[in-house]
Amino acid sequence: MKLRKSKRKLVAEINVVPYIDVTLVLMVIFMITAPLLMQGVKVELPSANSAPMDSTDQEPFIVSIKGDGTYWIDVKGINQTQPLKTVKERVTKILRQKPQTPILVWGDTAVDYGAVVNLMSELQLAGATSVGLVTEPASQ
Repeated sequence: MKLRKSKRKLVAEINVVPYIDVTLVLMVIFMITAPLLMQGVKVELPSANSAPMDSTDQEPFIVSIKGDGTYWIDVKGINQTQPLKTVKERVTKILRQKPQTPILVWGDTAVDYGAVVNLMSELQLAGATSVGLVTEPASQ
């Protein structure tokens, strides 16, 4: 009896179609969830003619001040009201771990100017070398 040799060759190619499918699904998921990551307390931001901030790779730490003077920070996706002392402690811890983290203040238009200045001075005492103020673009 004679053994027949197979004339088939091995295919040494990688099938990339499943990888493309997974990549497209992940891209859609990231496109949907990216706008949801920027959360904050709903405040009435003042409008101003100003240039946008330079983008960095670091995720900013956002402190919000509502019209009644309460301070809000995002803790694990949940907005919580915190006293100024706790906000200062959190900023100190974050800047100790990641010194280049941008610190942003979202202030309501109805908030007292003194409260914003007090917050900014406390943030600078906590180690923030620059604090950004978030505004709405001025309507033309």
